[in-house]
Order: sequence, then structure tokens, then C-alpha cells
Amino acid sequence: MRFEIAAGNNIHTVTIARKGAVLHVAIGDRTVIVDARRVGEMAWSLLVAPEGSAEPVQGVDAALAAHRTAGDFDVHLAGRTIPVQVRLAGGFGRQKKAGAAAGTGPQRITAPMPGKIARVLVTAGDEVKARQGLVVVEAMKMENELRAARDGRVREVSVVEGQSVDAGAILLVVE
Repeated sequence: MRFEIAAGNNIHTVTIARKGAVLHVAIGDRTVIVDARRVGEMAWSLLVAPEGSAEPVQGVDAALAAHRTAGDFDVHLAGRTIPVQVRLAGGFGRQKKAGAAAGTGPQRITAPMPGKIARVLVTAGDEVKARQGLVVVEAMKMENELRAARDGRVREVSVVEGQSVDAGAILLVVE
């Protein structure tokens, strides 16, 4: 399964494959083995080791971030708390990838998968900032907040709360 993970200003594509009781997680050309265990309703404990390595295993804890959307986590690593967002591949729309420019022209915010509009966070004419939440799509029992790739103004909102949408449907346009 492919995901995109946003941490700071970077978005990384991650591929996860279950092999027996562990996960093989590929980030770029690096693969790590992860033993993930749920330790609470919204918390996981992960043991991470590089694939084929005798290096020590590193512990990582992740918890669903309070007052945030499903898919937003606080990761606890080496005494630091790092906020991250996890979405299915393509879930961040046209946001910039690690080091890439955000692009020009209208941003067409599309549904990453079939679902239902849980919340519309903006209206036509609103000024928005980069990474500001625009619309929340509920799919597969998760809420996915779609965000602006860059500053702009909402030109058009094509959906209303409670509306069902197909994958790829244009939800709103920011210019």
C-alpha cells in the first residue's frame, strides 16, 4: 500500500508491505522493518530496524493528535514530538513534494477516493494560506482533510456537507 507522509515542509511517498508479522516500509531507496503494536485506542508503539541490518532496534511511539483530523499523528522519537500527516498516495493533491515548487495556475482540489463530504471549511471568495484545511472527506471510516498547496483565493466550491463524491471529483478550486 502506498501513502504520503507530510512532516514539516516535506512530503515523502512510503510503500508498506506486510510480510508475516512485520511490515516492510520503503521510503525512497531505504527499507526498514517495523513491528507495529496498538497500545491504546489511538496509540501505537513501533519497533524499527533497517532491513538486513544488525543495528539496534529503535522505538517510536505514535498517537492520533488531539483536536486534529484522522491521519494526523504526533510521533515521539528520541525525546522529540513531531507532528505528521498520513494520507493515501495522492491524498495531498498538488502540494509540493520534498524540495519541489508548488506550481502555478488554479489548484483543483479533488477527492482522493470515493467518500462523503464531512465538512467544508471555506467558502467562495475566502483567502487561504498554504497547507490550510479546505474540505474534509470521510472515506473508509477515516476523515481526510485536504489542504491548499499554496496561498490563494477560493474561486469555486462544488460540494456541500453530506454530499457523496467519487474518486477524482473536483471539490473546489483555489487560484
